[in-house]
Amino acid sequence: MKSKEKGLIFDIQSFSVHDGPGCRTNVFFVGCPLRCKWCANPESFGNKRHVMFSANTCKYSSGCTACRNACPRGGLDFTEEGKPIMNWAVCKACETFECIATCANGSLKMCGKEYTVEELMKILKRDFSNWGSEGGVTFTGGEPLGHHEFLLEVLKECKRSQIHTAIETSSYIDTPTYLKVMSYINFAFTDVKNMDREKHKEGTGVYNDLILHNISTLKKSGWQGRLVLRQPTIAGYNDSDENALKLIEFMKENDLYEINLLKFHRLGETKWNQLGLKYAYSTGGTMTDERMAELQSLYLDHNIACYIGDKTPF
Repeated sequence: MKSKEKGLIFDIQSFSVHDGPGCRTNVFFVGCPLRCKWCANPESFGNKRHVMFSANTCKYSSGCTACRNACPRGGLDFTEEGKPIMNWAVCKACETFECIATCANGSLKMCGKEYTVEELMKILKRDFSNWGSEGGVTFTGGEPLGHHEFLLEVLKECKRSQIHTAIETSSYIDTPTYLKVMSYINFAFTDVKNMDREKHKEGTGVYNDLILHNISTLKKSGWQGRLVLRQPTIAGYNDSDENALKLIEFMKENDLYEINLLKFHRLGETKWNQLGLKYAYSTGGTMTDERMAELQSLYLDHNIACYIGDKTPF
């Protein structure tokens, strides 16, 4: 019997080598309960399909007017030179996206496509031969747990097909659902953005209590997977020795021994602009290699395996 569940996905990338063991296929889900100010995938924000506009690739300067009359609700305005300007208040409420089909250049892009379990599994099975002995699928986003009913059905099919499963998650969901999904996961990255609950909310929009509780509960549950903590490391936000020592203490209390520190970057800034959003880290946040090495040494001195960026053993 076919599953009726559907998942909203904004990208599927094959041949990834930085999101779990071996070569992997990454599945990016729309939706996230956090609003991290530095997010590299802001197209995951929201819980429905939406549009992005790349002004840099628009051909208006060459005389293109294909989208001029496309929106019946006034979602597109135009300068005297003919440059499209998005009326984001209108666009964010859109359900029909007439403008996208008019843009042959792809400057107007849809974020989000619904997949059935069968449709996604067909793609994963197509990629199966590319993964090698250690690879598999990584569910990411956004927050894949936001589609937990769909994700569970996919995970069950992965288990039947002996597909290695990994997840990149905030771990921010009710504990019973978290444990149920994680029971089908072989390898997990989970972010701990800041150990101070107020600082965590300042940067992400939510407190860290549930995240830390879920990580602790998972470790005590007898789960047999591999859990690696991750921290996007941002100068002035979570790069202090104090924060690292609190995280080290938490890790030791919960028998955790691996962390991956990701050096802050601005690769998502263009996407924020394409969504009509203000990016908080246009300046600031930059980490030096020297400071990253100092933090790594601090973890290593406490017998915690600490990997910087993509320099990992997996």
